[in-house]
Amino acid sequence: MSNFPDEKAGSGLPPPNQACSFKINTYAHPNKVTGRFVRLFAASCIALVLFVGGRVLFQFRDLAPDAKYGELCPQADVLVPEKNGKLWDIVTDKFGTDSFKAQAVEWLGGAVRVPTESYDNMDVVGKDPRWEAFGPFHDYLLGAFPLVHSTLKLSKVNTYGLFYEWKGSNASLKPILLAAHQDVVPVVPTTVDKWTHPPYSGHFDGEKLWGRGSSDDKSGLIGILAAIESLLDNSFQPTRTVVLAFGFDEEASGTQGAGSLAPALEAVYGKDGFAFIVDEGSGFAEQHGSVFATPGIAEKGSIDVRIEVSAPGGHSSIPPRHTSIGMLAALLVQYEENPYKVFLGRRDPFYTTLQCVAEYAKALPSHFRKTIKKSVHSKKALEALQGLVLENPNYKSLVGTTQAIDLIQGGVKSNALPEQAWAVVNHRISVSSSVGEVRAHDTKLLKSLASKFNLTYNAFGSRISEEGASSSGSLTLSDAFHLGLEPAPVTPTGKDAAPYQLLSGTIKATYNSHRSLVGRDTINVAPGMMSGNTDTRYYWDLSSHIFRYNHHNSGKNSNALGGIHTVNEFIEIDSFLEMIRFFATLILNADESRSL
Repeated sequence: MSNFPDEKAGSGLPPPNQACSFKINTYAHPNKVTGRFVRLFAASCIALVLFVGGRVLFQFRDLAPDAKYGELCPQADVLVPEKNGKLWDIVTDKFGTDSFKAQAVEWLGGAVRVPTESYDNMDVVGKDPRWEAFGPFHDYLLGAFPLVHSTLKLSKVNTYGLFYEWKGSNASLKPILLAAHQDVVPVVPTTVDKWTHPPYSGHFDGEKLWGRGSSDDKSGLIGILAAIESLLDNSFQPTRTVVLAFGFDEEASGTQGAGSLAPALEAVYGKDGFAFIVDEGSGFAEQHGSVFATPGIAEKGSIDVRIEVSAPGGHSSIPPRHTSIGMLAALLVQYEENPYKVFLGRRDPFYTTLQCVAEYAKALPSHFRKTIKKSVHSKKALEALQGLVLENPNYKSLVGTTQAIDLIQGGVKSNALPEQAWAVVNHRISVSSSVGEVRAHDTKLLKSLASKFNLTYNAFGSRISEEGASSSGSLTLSDAFHLGLEPAPVTPTGKDAAPYQLLSGTIKATYNSHRSLVGRDTINVAPGMMSGNTDTRYYWDLSSHIFRYNHHNSGKNSNALGGIHTVNEFIEIDSFLEMIRFFATLILNADESRSL
């Protein structure tokens, strides 16, 4: 790629080193006229070079104070195993065979056929019998992956958390941690007849494998085990230790699963004990004419705010002006009429994503590309870019703090005034904000209405209204489930961030290998942003390098989630095979690296 702006865009300005590229033999005509001509011509060339160079430098300055054109999103080279190159060739060739495809279908289909639902209201392990569903799943894994279970050390944490250790020969190398979760979102009984194939059938139609968990996240869990089983089948013994951690209640916030696995892992490996962590997350898709992989380097925080209104009861034939439900309704309208303001800052991970899109997306509209690039230095351009982001609901949700009213309840009978009504508002907190800021925002937002309805106002353990004042009831804000989560630390992605470079090179190698391609520019890697949360919320102390990435193919539509959390969940089997290839390549590349 050229280092000079607008060279291909028709600016009419040649690069400085070509401004006077035609040749004159200054010794062919040694008369004074010719000498004056040569001196004049040389002076003109110098002036032109300075002018053009000044234009280029000026454009560099507008582009970024500390980055040259083409360096706003540096790309790692394709990283193919070298020491283990022969083994990599053998296993990746095997991944392309019909016999392995059939094995992969059976592995994942069998996992889907064991229901492992987790619920928000489950009691602790040992008290709630619904956890017992994970016992049969463990039995299935034991039978499906005999080499894994005869070679790796398996410890069970809090009964159903799975902690595997594949011991490496060099104890001085930090291990890597590959994570996934065993549980799935429950299938609503009234929706079963809407599934193309029964939700726990694991049906394979020749292209897609159907069923709850086929994509989220048994594909990741089985993909990891399939990769390791295949490496073991070819007698691979790692130099660097590989650790697996499979929680069992990620869909219910992970307190019992990853919440128990994290301290167990820290007890063995210590704080910052892992070179990097890879858990479920994003994949790759075509965007604006180019393919981008977007490993999640950060996650939003979250808090569920419970808004509870209490008021005197009574017979509904003698109603007050506002019932508790009526007041709650007004409070919720106040929320929806006052969404959080979205601010796009240069330190926001999604801003880095946009820089990569501007650098490599072939079909990105020119005004969008120019706005993104100028925004590195120009405040006006940054404000314009923020406006463009706000026009896209998906982009907007990745940047700002969001709010969604998800639960509501009130009243017990049609002729009785409701003594209590409550709702829960789910917030996903911007990486530039905090739980404290959200609490303060919500407290201030509802203060005027608490006064209007003459309610005693308490918010997050503090009394807001004056003590001793008469009231018609109370308004209470609280953390609904006591699970307020700060935004995750942002994973480093610079040239010196060895784990990110290794992951990027592995992504490129996997993508090319699966398609028999050669070259480095077939897929671009851009730091991504997670709008939801994963089990990695419990693993922050285990590594500074956490990636939420499964290498699944999202196709041309980056929102094609394959029925995740709804009816007709599925995964393309070709995508699943590529995931297995990714995990095998990642393990081999990490095993060879000495820079992690």
